[in-house]
Amino acid sequence: MGDVISSHLDEAKREIITAQTAEVMGEFGRLYEQQYAVALFNKVRLDIEGGGGPQPQLLHRKIPLENKSIFSGSLFQYVEENKKWRNRFLFVPDSYNINYYENKVSHDRRLRPKGTINCAGYKVLTSIEQYLDLISNSLPDVKAKVGSSPFLKFATQFPLILWHPYARHYYFCVVTEKEQLKWHAVLQDCVRHANDGLSEENKVQTPAFTDSVRHYRQAQGHYGTWEMMCGVPSQILANLVMEDLLSELRELISPCLKGKLHERQKTWILISDAVYSLVQEQCQTQYETVLQKCEAARSSLEASIRTDMDQIITSKEHVTNKIKAVVLPKAEKLLKVSIQPYISSILDALMESTSQGFSEVRDLFFRELVDMSKNTLNEGTKETVAQHMEKISMLAFHPVKMHSCYEKVEHLSLEGLQQRFDVSSPSVFVQRAQILMREQMDNAVYTFEQILHQSLESQGTEELCKTIQRCQDRVIKKFDYDSSTVRKRFFREALLQIFIPYMLKQLSPSCASELPRFQELIFEDFSSFILVENIFEEVVLHSVMKDIMMAVKEAAVQRRHNLYRDSIVLSNSDPSLHLLGEHPSIDWAREHGGAQEKVDGAGEDVEGDCESEDGESQKKRRVKQVVSMIQVEDFPVLPNESCIEVPGNGDIPETDKEEGEKDGDGENSDATASLDQKGFAGLSDGSVLKEEEAKAEEQVKEIPLEVESATENASALEEKDKGEDSQSVLEEQQPPPSSQEGSEKVLLPVPPPKEMPSGATEMAPESPAEVTADSFPPPPHDDSGFQSPTSEVAEAEEEMQVAPLPAEEHIEVKETSTAVAPEAEAKTIDSGTRETSD
Repeated sequence: MGDVISSHLDEAKREIITAQTAEVMGEFGRLYEQQYAVALFNKVRLDIEGGGGPQPQLLHRKIPLENKSIFSGSLFQYVEENKKWRNRFLFVPDSYNINYYENKVSHDRRLRPKGTINCAGYKVLTSIEQYLDLISNSLPDVKAKVGSSPFLKFATQFPLILWHPYARHYYFCVVTEKEQLKWHAVLQDCVRHANDGLSEENKVQTPAFTDSVRHYRQAQGHYGTWEMMCGVPSQILANLVMEDLLSELRELISPCLKGKLHERQKTWILISDAVYSLVQEQCQTQYETVLQKCEAARSSLEASIRTDMDQIITSKEHVTNKIKAVVLPKAEKLLKVSIQPYISSILDALMESTSQGFSEVRDLFFRELVDMSKNTLNEGTKETVAQHMEKISMLAFHPVKMHSCYEKVEHLSLEGLQQRFDVSSPSVFVQRAQILMREQMDNAVYTFEQILHQSLESQGTEELCKTIQRCQDRVIKKFDYDSSTVRKRFFREALLQIFIPYMLKQLSPSCASELPRFQELIFEDFSSFILVENIFEEVVLHSVMKDIMMAVKEAAVQRRHNLYRDSIVLSNSDPSLHLLGEHPSIDWAREHGGAQEKVDGAGEDVEGDCESEDGESQKKRRVKQVVSMIQVEDFPVLPNESCIEVPGNGDIPETDKEEGEKDGDGENSDATASLDQKGFAGLSDGSVLKEEEAKAEEQVKEIPLEVESATENASALEEKDKGEDSQSVLEEQQPPPSSQEGSEKVLLPVPPPKEMPSGATEMAPESPAEVTADSFPPPPHDDSGFQSPTSEVAEAEEEMQVAPLPAEEHIEVKETSTAVAPEAEAKTIDSGTRETSD
């Protein structure tokens, strides 16, 4: 196939690719040098002036996936070279890059993988029809006929396809629907993580990069969100080049493709992948050159900023006032006619599905703790608690368990508004909301771990169930407050993402010609830090910020959204808890020997054997999986060669009771780039947004809140209803009474109502003039690791040429009947033997 690619990508076409890449990177480099200086100024100014806002109530785990892997298992993969299906072993580490091996033995022996998949920009498909629809658009002049066969036949009826608009495609299949659902959830999580955008911790390079890409696309006439703003910088830049380059090459190469329809489609996919790899390599080299140049000048730029900070700010304010006089009248007219009528409807669409997703996160967290309490009632030992905490500690990163939360947000629909405001897809906002949900779940779990561990050290195992319930209630109240803060910020940023590009597109033709004359008002020494294009965007942002703040504030008053008013600010309300955040994460298995034995006995030694047997080496090689493998019992070893003749479903026994029945399907969201990285990151994350929010807040203060008093009166009854609903749901979810004679009734905790957090209820309602803008940013993304060991996985299989397809493992946690003190404050249900699994 390499000869085919070489014949179509001759020297002339390679020169076209190199020239187009150099042209795009040249313009990007010029913009990046400008935006780098502006981003550095914003960072230094923010460091000096500081930024206030509500303090998060939950703790944040610094290394979420330390000594963890996500998933591993065997499935079928289509091999392009010999056009056969082979059994492959896939391993997903904490980086979420997918490594595939010849077999499990190769992985255990630490051999190099046959390939690694970076999932940025991919979509996970589970049907051939979806795939054919996408590839039919790759060659617009060639349309597939109805009923025409694709260029490959899948070995089973349960396919898994990784599709990318530019890179190569990957074809997998499994033999049961259960495997397909679990693998689909895992692959979707890999895509979601890779599409999360650049790290927010870098306050200079990230906003400089995203603003440069946005300005470049706006110069080409592309406003609005961009789905391909995902991956590392070289991938994003390659996507930028391929936007225009691919269509040009398609016109040159498409007439030269020979053969049947499926052969031309397959050839074009391989050519596109070769071009994409070449472009990405060139982008990486040229971007590193630009970055090194900017970093070399950073120290001198920062020295100038700190020396002339006051003069730079004064000069910028002077130019801003001049631009406002020209732009604001036009912006306010556009705002009144084309923006204000749609704010409430878009916000309602965002709030409904997003709030449902966060509510499901809360319920899932509560259900897991209820299961823990039930088993603790029967066996009130630290070993029992440790076993459950091993499972709960990785809950946020379990894509199958989190599916019920993710799917709530997938119902988000902006139909009718996408064309008007140039929103490419609602999946941009779905992706960002799901990432925030995962962060909040992990924060809640980590906080619960720290509080429970502290309580166990001081109180021991006496009244263990009551201790767990007290810790649970304390964490859920803090989750409610942080959830409100995070969602309100997400709503503001989402509305900015929708409206600002539209306003810039409408205002630029009339304002662009007047902007250059304002550059003359800036001193030459300050021209690197003050750009009239950026000020123009800030003025437009300020014009719409007041309406956005007002809409979100009104929504917070409506109790149905379960948001808190901005006037309720919990600042340093629990200092003793935040001291725990500095402690290392808890290794429950190591601290309690009983749990250590069981967890390690079921753990998957994914790193293979180490020659060194010292403690440190043993720690490194014991990497626990978040998602349990799918084990296959009594299944024959598959051949190394073609796997077209796949065993039927009857040969794969499945357990009657296991976690998959509760976990549900994998998520179907089209993962896209992080919302914060998709444009206006410099405006929404730095001092500019805080400054504009403060200005908008002054105008929002004047608006009365009569509706608050009306809603306050009905809150008690509403919360009571919520508590009763939650209890009835809990009762319905319990297993049937055990048929075993003599089983006793056990008391379970009742879910606490979704109420105001501790400390907030004692505060008197503040006047409208005291309402402050919520500018607290969400926790930075750092998904490089995880702390305490997680769920149990199967022991390493015996060495063989090809590993058999695994089936899902489950363990049994049997409950024994026990008497419960009558004073326990919860509803009683029958306890029986039940099974839990990962």
